[in-house]
Amino acid sequence: MDLKIKLSDAVKVHKNILSNIERKKMIQDALDNKEAIVAEGGALATWTPTESTGRSPKDTVIVKRTESEKNVDWTSPNNIPIDKETFDMIFEDALKIMSEKEKMYVTDRVVGADSKFALPVKTVTDQSLMALFTDNMFRPVPDEIENSVFHNNGFYLLHLPYNKLDSSKYKGRLRQMPNGDTSNMAVAMDFDRRIGVIVGSAYGGSVKKMLFTVMNYLLPFEGVLPLHCSANEGDKGDSALLLGLSGTGKTSLSADSTRALLGDDEHGWSNEGIANFEYGCYAKMIDIHPVKEKDIFDAVMHKDNYLNHGAIIENAMIYPNGIIDYFDDRFTPNSRASYPLRYLKNIKESSTSGHPTTILFLTADAYGVLPPVSQLNTDQAMLWFLMGYTSKLAGTETGVTEPQATFSRFFGQPFMPSNPDIYADMLGEKMAKFNTKVFLINTGWSGGAYGTGKRIDITLTRAMVNAALSGTLENVEYEHDELFHLNIPKTCPNVPSEILFARNTWEDKDAYDKTAKKLAHQFSVNFDKSYGTKNIKESIIKECPGK
Repeated sequence: MDLKIKLSDAVKVHKNILSNIERKKMIQDALDNKEAIVAEGGALATWTPTESTGRSPKDTVIVKRTESEKNVDWTSPNNIPIDKETFDMIFEDALKIMSEKEKMYVTDRVVGADSKFALPVKTVTDQSLMALFTDNMFRPVPDEIENSVFHNNGFYLLHLPYNKLDSSKYKGRLRQMPNGDTSNMAVAMDFDRRIGVIVGSAYGGSVKKMLFTVMNYLLPFEGVLPLHCSANEGDKGDSALLLGLSGTGKTSLSADSTRALLGDDEHGWSNEGIANFEYGCYAKMIDIHPVKEKDIFDAVMHKDNYLNHGAIIENAMIYPNGIIDYFDDRFTPNSRASYPLRYLKNIKESSTSGHPTTILFLTADAYGVLPPVSQLNTDQAMLWFLMGYTSKLAGTETGVTEPQATFSRFFGQPFMPSNPDIYADMLGEKMAKFNTKVFLINTGWSGGAYGTGKRIDITLTRAMVNAALSGTLENVEYEHDELFHLNIPKTCPNVPSEILFARNTWEDKDAYDKTAKKLAHQFSVNFDKSYGTKNIKESIIKECPGK
């Protein structure tokens, strides 16, 4: 029998189903069920088991079947296959667990602000807090949902975060742990049947990122490019996208008082324009500063009656009086908060906009050798999109004594399951069709690598971003960097010209040359490893640093 029908039947016969209940009841039930407590301001605070303080990538699996396996890049380390039989076993076990639950919550929402590409999502969970999470993060079903290409084939998710699988049944089917045991948790998705099951992961991000991954698989078939990015819009209706990995400044730079925010993490670029996938934000809260990051802080910590609030604070240190210490990372450095986008001050409510005039790729180059701003032609943009480069800092991980290059395809590798040429080609086609400019912004180091140089001042970075967004950089002279294949502006308003060329900022020019060649070589090696057997155009390959 079809698993969606099985789940629907299980819902029908369950003794206590609470379906699409009022938001206030979700909040009250989460408290009554002891899933959360009320923190200062009125938000809800919760804690998960230690294995659920972040995603579990090695337990995140995708059904592989002969008829559709060509659509997924199985060489990517994040695309872990399981067979249909194993998925069905997990699902049947989850249905049995569900039948024994005192009550279950059902929510019907959609992912996607453009109703033509909105994916209906039915979540069935035993946690009222997770029902509230979907209410924060996923969008209400629009009146015109019948216009969606996914109208009659949405996604179902069965979610049991605090239960575990009987690992003895899954030996050889799910991952083997370092101690030899078989994992007892699964975050499993079946793209073809459009159904998912989560058992044993209580991290909110497991739900959020599963749906992002599903959209990233489905949308290219509909001519929509999914992007792991933030998006905002200027007062003239000009939209901009900001792509970057953690620590590159994406959140800070997209929060611009002169531009309305569409969303902070997930968007699709169709022939109509840009649309946010989500209805809320899932912000990292560790070390959040109430002044420097005031908008996000206030969205989570504003004072309201707890029944009207509904922000969810996950795994932050809290004291018995309800006071939260976001600077205490003893439980996890990955404390999070889920809140509706409407809790931010400067947003565009529709979360849609026209085609982006500008795209910014953000990188925090701790080697200090990339220019702070450069313009990318189409092939260069496709190359840097494929590479998704940033770098880890010395001292952030045990044994890391110098900067480490990090490459995450499309600035979101774990969530981009399809073959890489699909996403890269779509970017190039849309850049050409809609005359979109792409700039690489280095928010990292200048004057030397981390430990010698200094982080580029945020005010200078903002000046470069503003120049890129305003079109000012279209009217300046450029110089081509032969090693990194970048086009560097010779001047930029409100930025000293001498810092625009990284080599100029280093006292030891030989050290710069040596470091630059080392990074370029890492690009070349990583490209060959990731894409050597892929269908990447020669004109793109030539733009890879070190080639």
